[in-house]
Formats: sequence, structure tokens, C-alpha cells
Amino acid sequence: MKDRKTYYRRKEGKIIAEGKMNNKTIFLFTVPGVVNLAESSLFTPEKKDKIMEKINRLDVRTQKVIKKAAEVRITNVIGSSEKDIDNIDEDRDEDASFTLKASTDITPGDYDIPYLLKYSNANNNSETYEKTGTFGLRVSARTDLDFSVETDENAIIGQEGRISLEIINKGLGEIKSISVKIFPQGFELLSGDKIFVGSIDADDSDTATFEVIYKTTNPVLSAKIDYKDFDNQNHTKTVNLSFKVYTKEQALELGIIENPNYSSYIVIGILVIAFFLYRKIRKKRKKNKR
Repeated sequence: MKDRKTYYRRKEGKIIAEGKMNNKTIFLFTVPGVVNLAESSLFTPEKKDKIMEKINRLDVRTQKVIKKAAEVRITNVIGSSEKDIDNIDEDRDEDASFTLKASTDITPGDYDIPYLLKYSNANNNSETYEKTGTFGLRVSARTDLDFSVETDENAIIGQEGRISLEIINKGLGEIKSISVKIFPQGFELLSGDKIFVGSIDADDSDTATFEVIYKTTNPVLSAKIDYKDFDNQNHTKTVNLSFKVYTKEQALELGIIENPNYSSYIVIGILVIAFFLYRKIRKKRKKNKR
């Protein structure tokens, strides 16, 4: 029996080898586990390599079936999962409608839903047929965004700093092609007014940061956010978020900054002057002694 007539399949968690004889399937042997196969003396190295290649291909197919089965379970059928149609005349068609509900932990995306069609010949009911296939289903996600603004710890009038707009994706689907444009109110921009953020996954966040000079104590971050949702539909959000900036006096009072301590510099300066005076007087005394 040639190798090409040998077939491998899984049965009760094992891999068995079968062959064809007189158009009938016959059992040949059970394939040892991977470790046992490597140590077995029943097969030549070339034969072991061929068997392992077949096992690997079989495992890949098995994983695909498992993955597909998992995808099927992402939806629940409301009502019956079967529909009966008495008959369909020639050149006519009929519909079979089902209501599907996505599971709560589903990941938005495109899925294949399998179907099985059973029918019989109108002229001979004993002749029954089956047809299998799949139809595509897209699970979309509602977009839910939130925003917040953050500044440096030392947000003080007249000083340079950074303003960050945090974009929080609280929805179930990814948002893409995100860009942020701001309109200064109470601060001056040192960087560009538009930043491309990119994409933000579900239940994640990202920030757009701008270099500024603070001008007033109650500025407002006014921004326009453009993005695409999971279905590639364009959306625009506008936000107006106020934040706190301190005067220098308030910052000193709150301990955000400290007055420079000049006393140490004064003491050092006095010591340096005293040192040079001492050297000068000492040199003069030496000259007088000579």
C-alpha cells in the first residue's frame, strides 16, 4: 500500500492511520505520541518526518475547526434555530429569517455563521439532499468617548508648560484615524495646533500634548476631535475643558514654587571677599618686613 493511500484523522483524542482496500476503509495503526514517535524504532527517519508533517497539517485543520466553532458561539438564536418550508415552486424563492443576539463578551468584527439546508425531491420524497455553507455577519460596536485635561504641576501665568488632552475609549470597538485640533483660550501655543493620535483600542486611552505659555488663571482647552469608528464612519467631537493656572503669588503661597534663597550666596560672597582681603593684607605685611 503506497503512502499516498494512507489517511490520518483524529479519533477519541488519538491520531489513527487508515487506508483504502477494495474501496473500503481499513484500520492500519494508531500513531504514537510525538515523544514516543521520535523514540520509536518501527519507522525510518524519513517515515517519521512524513508522519509528523501529516500530524502538523491535521493539527492546523483541527485548530481552524475549533476557532470556527468558537466563532459560531458568539451569537445566540432567539427562538428556534430551524425553519420548515413546505415546498418551493420552480423559479420561485422563499425566505427563512432568524433573530440573532450577540453575546455580551463578543469582540466586534466579521464572523462566518454556518448553515445546513436539507431538502427532498418533489417527485420522490425518499431522495433527500443536504447542502452546507456560511453567511457573513458583522458585529459592530457603539462608540463611547470621554475626555479629560491635564497640565504640568507648575502651571503658572507667564511660564511655559504642557497641556494634555486625554481621549478615553470606553466603547467596545477600536477608533481610528484620530486627530486633535485645539483653539487656544487663555494660553499661547508654542507648538502646532493639530496632532494626529492614530488609533485607540477599546477600553484604552491616549493623549495629545501641546507646548504653551499660560496667560490667564482660568483658561479653556477647546478642541475638535475627528475620528473613524469601527465601521469606518467619520465622526467629530468638540470639547471645552477648563483648567486651573496659578499666579506667581498663589504658587508661592501654596508651596508650588519657592522663593529663591539668596542668603547662602551672600555668605559665600562675603567669604570670598574676606579671603582676598586677607591675602592682600598678608602680602603687604611680608613686604614691610623685608
